Amino acid sequence: MTKDITIEVCIDSVQSAIEAQQGGANRVELCDNLFEGGTTPSAGAIAIARKNITIGLHVMIRPRGGDFYYSDIEFDCMKKDIQIAKELGADGVVFGLLTKDGRIDIARSKELTELALPLQVTFHRAFDMTIDPVQALEDIISIKGITRLLTSGQEKSAPEGAELIADLVKQANGRISIMPGAGIYERNIAKMKKITGASEFHVTGYKTVHSQMEYRNPTIFMGGTLSLPEYDMNVVDSSRIQAMRSAAQ
Repeated sequence: MTKDITIEVCIDSVQSAIEAQQGGANRVELCDNLFEGGTTPSAGAIAIARKNITIGLHVMIRPRGGDFYYSDIEFDCMKKDIQIAKELGADGVVFGLLTKDGRIDIARSKELTELALPLQVTFHRAFDMTIDPVQALEDIISIKGITRLLTSGQEKSAPEGAELIADLVKQANGRISIMPGAGIYERNIAKMKKITGASEFHVTGYKTVHSQMEYRNPTIFMGGTLSLPEYDMNVVDSSRIQAMRSAAQ
């Protein structure tokens, strides 16, 4: 393994957690509902993932899809979910909160961070929806206990936002880790490492697994998407994670 590079894999199942570990990942970010950008996974998923992997297990704390301005009830849910993640053996939590005017919600972020400690804390891509990324980074750094920032450089993908990510790495100057994420794969991770100067990368690397169901009712539709039919599922491909680590050396 390349010691100076950290690979975090975004996952939505325990099987993917196992595959990520087999592929050489340093940690996983466990979510639910990746089609909505990731929400809080179930307690069962957290517990069984912890039972089956020894690498870092970070848990998404996000009560719903959509924006990152939360009601008091939603904020209470986030606090409870952090407590549960700690009890179930998570190594870290991942969240992001904004104010109505597109700035970092410092007060609430500080409250969640203090509740999460001594776990690691990642502020996620809610950052990419802020009005002023330079000030937003300083606001995040001001919250003692936040370990890293996950960002696509305020673009749809990290390769598109690479210039801003490089600026953020320089601005942070070691005070917090800047972790590029979104659209990082085998073919571009080495280039992203060179351009941004980052040492942590948030990646995906899936393969499609076909359902083992033999009987299928053709008249009922229970889910799925145009890109992923109902009887298919995405699972992390350990060989792709290995390829990304090798490419980043």
